Amino acid sequence: MIYLDHAATTKTRNEVIEAMLPYFNIHYGNASSIYSLAAQARKALSYARTTIAQGINALPEEIYFTASGTEADNFAIVGRAKKLFRDSKGKKNKIITSAIEHHAVLHTCQYLEKEGFIVEYLPVDEFGIIELSELEKRIDESTALVSIMYANNETGTIQPVAGIAKIAKKAGIPFHTDAVQAAGALHIDVRALDITMMSMSAHKFYGPKGIGVLYIKKGTGIDPYIHGGAQERRKRAGTENVAFAVGMANAFSIALSKMDNESKRLSELRDYGIKRILTEIDEVKLNGHPDMRLPNNINCSFKYIEGEGLLLMLDFYGIMASSGSACTSGSLDPSHVLLAMGISHEIAHGSLRLSMGEETTKQDIDFTIDNLKVIVKKLRDMSPLYDAKKGRG
Repeated sequence: MIYLDHAATTKTRNEVIEAMLPYFNIHYGNASSIYSLAAQARKALSYARTTIAQGINALPEEIYFTASGTEADNFAIVGRAKKLFRDSKGKKNKIITSAIEHHAVLHTCQYLEKEGFIVEYLPVDEFGIIELSELEKRIDESTALVSIMYANNETGTIQPVAGIAKIAKKAGIPFHTDAVQAAGALHIDVRALDITMMSMSAHKFYGPKGIGVLYIKKGTGIDPYIHGGAQERRKRAGTENVAFAVGMANAFSIALSKMDNESKRLSELRDYGIKRILTEIDEVKLNGHPDMRLPNNINCSFKYIEGEGLLLMLDFYGIMASSGSACTSGSLDPSHVLLAMGISHEIAHGSLRLSMGEETTKQDIDFTIDNLKVIVKKLRDMSPLYDAKKGRG
């Protein structure tokens, strides 16, 4: 099996699993209790919070554990928007986001629209990048929040986060970024970048599924997201998931220690794969920015064929890939990200995302592209669109 869907999820490292195990059946106390067994759990939770905070240059008390990156996005957007709306007596009722956000952000914004909020969706250029001047133009006295992702989950394109934060800070507007794809792949300093809130998810960097983090800058007012207890400084009730928090911290620490070497290796592998695809297969479009993209992301559209057909035939050869976001892979609709970039429905339907990991080798990429060439030819031979293009229809 060749696994090229690391943007969807990664496996949990063996050493991470080992670090988690004692908190299931040895140090299993409730971290909110006061006896000695609970003290071990509290100590582990404090370690996890501190480790993650240090990795992004934050304070431990600015780290809030959630059940996922999706929950972290919901927590940030709903919690901050509703508090500002209430405190301003309804004057702060606008959210600015982009048209290419993950559905965890888009659907949350759509929910708030039903609650009376105004949401403005920034357009992107052909590479999937917002225009900073457009953001600046949209901000006004009614703006409650700016939420723009750090790096796109489908195309890997990296946004000008520093510029976005600078504009938001100048206007006195909190800035949230969904960094689920970026965390563990890029060095992130929330202090240097002046990020107000940031979402992360453990299973994107070889941690367990079911645990995420929302960084909230100290002094940022936000409504509690889950009610029913005093956990997470009364902002997110529920018994703390100590084992998974330890797993996330360990995975993040390992990812940071490997990041520089792994980023260089994956970037070279990415560029090699892109070059082979674009030079050896005709009628192909690279999606996303050619340089400002995540080290492990290759996203291309193959004209005249369906992405679903590509995936099924790649699977036959033991190659696991994606046509985009795992959250929408069951949909027949083309990617909203590619459409927002101005790509036609026809071309967007033929998209393929190959996202590499630390076990991916040059031989894996060669095997994948060698077979991809054969698959594309087979599918195009069966395509009426390709027949028409060649004048055979």
